[in-house]
Formats: sequence, structure tokens, C-alpha cells
Amino acid sequence: MEAGTNVVVSGSGSAANPYVISAETPCENVRACLSAGDGISFNQATGEIAADLSGQAGNNVTIGPDGGLYVPTAGGAVLSGCGLDGDGTASSPLVVATGTWPYPCNINNYGSVIACDSNGRLRGEPRGSVSFASYSENRSYADIVIPAAQNTVLDSFTVNVTNPDPCRSALVLTEREIDVYVVLPAGASAGTGQAGDEMYYMRNSGTSTIVGTHAQGTKLLAETTLLAPGATMPVTLNATGGRGAGGAYYYQIHFIIRSLIVSL
Repeated sequence: MEAGTNVVVSGSGSAANPYVISAETPCENVRACLSAGDGISFNQATGEIAADLSGQAGNNVTIGPDGGLYVPTAGGAVLSGCGLDGDGTASSPLVVATGTWPYPCNINNYGSVIACDSNGRLRGEPRGSVSFASYSENRSYADIVIPAAQNTVLDSFTVNVTNPDPCRSALVLTEREIDVYVVLPAGASAGTGQAGDEMYYMRNSGTSTIVGTHAQGTKLLAETTLLAPGATMPVTLNATGGRGAGGAYYYQIHFIIRSLIVSL
């Protein structure tokens, strides 16, 4: 027996050594018969056959634990976690698990923002903050006569208030106190206050000098503009005096500014 093309014959044909016929077909002769079709990727040069996966968004085909292609179905989701609904399939896509808006205001106008950070994590709006600071100074003077004109500025005290919040603008509330110490000889009179508002007036109708008369006036004010994130603004407190007569003079002023910085 003779071998033919791509056919190999071995053995002598006896009972002890029978003929064995085998056929060999080179890979290059088979490749021409193969072609890529739907779902198949075939490389004619290397003979590699692979699955052709769609690149369309939402494709969640994966490799199963047995090495085969696997499409998750209901009850077998591969994507799950807190805050998510759905199993990632076309019939049950992943969605955010939301609650019901419980407030009487319109969610479109008052709902907060949820954003994605650089690590792909959902983040809510920054937390609000409240901070407090107190500033004070005591100043002494060489017996300065209180002017006759009402609400004349005697001295000013200025502090810088800073919004520590790096994200939100802040409402600044300032509590301001002024205490002017006055000496009133017999028959003298004077008034004191702050920011153009006379808050205390005293006239000595006796025959001896009144030393150290004073009244600590206080006001709580909201600054007219919001303080930008991380910004600083000056707050000035003016001590005023007036209606001075009969040699009335002041020798000491106490300034106090307390600030409440609210960013929500």
C-alpha cells in the first residue's frame, strides 16, 4: 500500500503489524475554509479564534467561573452595592436607589447636588459650618475733652474677620460693645455711644465730681454682604461721644467685637 498526498501509511500489513493509515492536513490549508462571522473574531495569519464582543455602552458580558462567556441575569448580578438597584442587564439596568422627597418645597429649586469625584465616588454637598471669634482691646487716654457735637467719633477699633469655610460663603453676625469711661465735674454733662447712636447720657447736677461714669452699650449686627469662601473682611467699631459740657472728659474706652460666622 502506498501513501498519497497528506496520507501516511505505516505497518507491514501482517496480523502482528497491521497497516495504520493517518491523514495530516496543514493548518494553512484549513484556514482558507474559516472566516469570521457574528460573534466570532478570526485571525487568518495566526489562526486564532476568539469571541467578538460588542463595544456598545452597557455591554456586561463577562467570563464565568468556568471560563465561559457569562451574561448576568436577575438573581445573579455581578454589580451591586449600597444605593444601587438593578442587576446590570438590559431589562434591569443599574440605577440609583432613590427615596421620596419629604419636604413641602420644590425639589427642583431646593434639592442639593450629588456629584462624582475624581475617584468615581458619589459625593454630596459640603457640610455647613459655624465658627466664633472674639476680639477686645482696652485703650487709655490723657483726659480728652468730650466734644459738644453729638455722635462725634472718639476712636475706632478694627479687626479682620475670616471665613474659614473653603467651599461656602458665610453670613457674619457681629456683637459689638463700647464702654467709655467719663469724668463729669459739677454741672458737666456728656453722652457716649457707637456708630452714630448715642446710647448713654449723663449730667452731673450735684456739687462734686463724678469719676468713672460709664455704660457698656451693645449691638448685634449682620454684615451687609456675604463673606466669600476663605475671604477676610475688616469690621470697624466706632466709639462716639458728644453733648460735652462743663469740662466733661473721657480717659478710657473698652472695645469688644464678637463674630459668629455661619456658612450653610
